[in-house]
Amino acid sequence: MLLIDVLLPEYDRETGVTRCLLERIPESRLDWHPHDTSMPLGRLAAHLADLPRWVDIIMTRDEYDLDTHVHEAPSMASMEDLVVRFDRNVSSARGSLVDAPDDSLSSPWTLRRGRHDLFKLPRIGALRYFVLNHLVHHRGQLSVYLRMLGVSIPAIYGPSADVGTP
Repeated sequence: MLLIDVLLPEYDRETGVTRCLLERIPESRLDWHPHDTSMPLGRLAAHLADLPRWVDIIMTRDEYDLDTHVHEAPSMASMEDLVVRFDRNVSSARGSLVDAPDDSLSSPWTLRRGRHDLFKLPRIGALRYFVLNHLVHHRGQLSVYLRMLGVSIPAIYGPSADVGTP
């Protein structure tokens, strides 16, 4: 079995559930946040929409230096546009994964800030840690935000209080 055959079902499942949550975000509440130290709902949604872009970065570079990276979040005209952006990023990332030679997933990848290595993992580990786990973490935040706003939460890993098993 190829390494990618282990990763793809997890990628598809987690991105699919994330999309379901993004679709439920009330556009009128994008500036809302549950606490002064929490990011606004719209910024959290945009971050989730852009996280799959890291797949292409991990698959096409041996390392990434956050100090030399200038990231400007694309503007968001509407939640519909954000979901389209998420879908485009998910599709592009999936294409990078499907085309990946198995040995590339075992090669090392490093995230650094200047001269300080934040982590160095085999690419498959970086994909799980920095993309999938990161996506799941922020999706959990999003589900709490939505619950606090009275939005119905879909089944994620089993039934939610609002919806039975998918």
